[in-house]
Amino acid sequence: MQKIILATRNTGKIEEIRSILKGLPFDVASVLDHPGLADVVEDGLSLEENALKKAREIYQATGITALSDDTGLEVFSLDLRPGVLSARYAGEHVSYADNNRKLLSELVGFEPTRRKARFRCIAALVGPETEIMTSGNCHGMIIDAPRGEGGFGYDPLFVPDGYKETFAELPSEVKNEISHRAKAFREMRKVLSRLHF
Repeated sequence: MQKIILATRNTGKIEEIRSILKGLPFDVASVLDHPGLADVVEDGLSLEENALKKAREIYQATGITALSDDTGLEVFSLDLRPGVLSARYAGEHVSYADNNRKLLSELVGFEPTRRKARFRCIAALVGPETEIMTSGNCHGMIIDAPRGEGGFGYDPLFVPDGYKETFAELPSEVKNEISHRAKAFREMRKVLSRLHF
């Protein structure tokens, strides 16, 4: 069976992606199975650059076809910030709560119509003579205080269109059905089902 390596150490993300790719003729490993691999520095200027860089470096280091993603929250009234800086919006080595507080501080006094946002995910596949990207979006709005215990990142602040609950309040099976990451990797699943390495 052919092998793919996921360029992430996030166990929740690994399980989510494995679930989406289930049934394809691939053994889906992750960088956790290769403890000697160095972290990839995400210094790209876009989600696309970061996703591609992670997949390229892990493929070059292991010789195994690599699959990665990069995700950002884009608030339309903030010129699509935090965007590519989503994970370190409040600075390097900060907590999710720190990033949430910074975002909320920038939206103080904003009406609901100015709190529209989207999560955007770019998935990248790099292998022998192969570089392919897919994308997924989830639109919604930013509320004015965190709600819910689930998820991670900006999930307690993001209410997807058509729902009253935040991503942090929704059951994981619902979030994993409608999320930006699920959409990007369902598209990638279609790509993988046609490819032979």
